[in-house]
Amino acid sequence: MNSAATQVSRTDLSRLGWSKPDDLLPAIVQHWLTGEVLMLGYMNAEALTQTQATGKVTFYSRSKQRLWMKGESSGHVLVVKAIRVDCDADTLLVLVDPQGPTCHLGTRSCFGDTVQPPLGFLAELDTLVEKRKTLLPEGSYTTRLFEEGTRRIAQKVGEEGMETALAAVAQGEEELLGEAADLIFHLTVLLRARGYGLTDVTRVLVERHR
Repeated sequence: MNSAATQVSRTDLSRLGWSKPDDLLPAIVQHWLTGEVLMLGYMNAEALTQTQATGKVTFYSRSKQRLWMKGESSGHVLVVKAIRVDCDADTLLVLVDPQGPTCHLGTRSCFGDTVQPPLGFLAELDTLVEKRKTLLPEGSYTTRLFEEGTRRIAQKVGEEGMETALAAVAQGEEELLGEAADLIFHLTVLLRARGYGLTDVTRVLVERHR
């Protein structure tokens, strides 16, 4: 995204480039946490206004010649987190929290299930751990960790940290990566046990970088 891109407020409609054919702007839809590009749609001024008013993505359908809310039939709506406009004010970037598959074929994205950026899975893992904490599904290892409490989870993080360090100096690549994966998972669980997530840690890292 261009560094000149800005967030769209509800008073910005007049400054957008509605000179495109049929007064439509392309709207790129992106997962707000994982970075996945989910789909491309088109919005006119009315669709954008309705999207902002409802908090759910509404497009203008060129085939149906009307407004349509994504997920109006399936229930798989796209909950808006932010809308940004590019430097030329003629393309929208819509950051969303998808409530189910985006594509009518059942895939996460209209571009398939393999477009998630490599580090995007960390956000998916964090979300899954958060759901485990809320639902506590029976038979889940994560559920057992939450039921054992923060002290036990912290102990596991310490154990995995030590095993990762030992693997780094005394074992091979496969062992190091496996232990590092265990460490990241248990650290994610520990953060959720304390009411935080990986985004909170990322925020601290960003602030330090600045």
